[in-house]
Amino acid sequence: MSTTRVLSVEDARLNQTTLVTTRNVEYKDLDLTFTAKGSGEIYKKVDAAAVKQAVKTLITTNRFDKPFKPDFGADIRGLLFELVDDPDIEYEIDERIRQNINRYEPRAKVLDLVVNSQPNNNSISVRLEFQVINTEEIVTLTTNFSRLR
Repeated sequence: MSTTRVLSVEDARLNQTTLVTTRNVEYKDLDLTFTAKGSGEIYKKVDAAAVKQAVKTLITTNRFDKPFKPDFGADIRGLLFELVDDPDIEYEIDERIRQNINRYEPRAKVLDLVVNSQPNNNSISVRLEFQVINTEEIVTLTTNFSRLR
């Protein structure tokens, strides 16, 4: 985001010159482990760690878990119970993750997403690489989902 400022009246080229500045936004979230500091306060996540935590929460959340937002969450655990031989399961998971990040996490831009289903182990592994908006930082998130028998 840029802001245009007009220079002072003392400047001879007042009508021609502008100063463009940018504002860095610091991303802050609560640490969802709710670990207490020695002072009794809880820790917070900052910048890339905050965005990574939010993306992981979004991916691991099932649909209808969040009140009044039934489409929040990728609902990957629900797909663990689909037929093993479904060839489109990886594509479906990819689409769900991309749609939810685009809709609910504007601080992240997806660069690469690899979904690997392992039907013999009843599990799905997801490797997501994203860039934190307004920074050059690239974060890799790897998570596994497995079904218990």
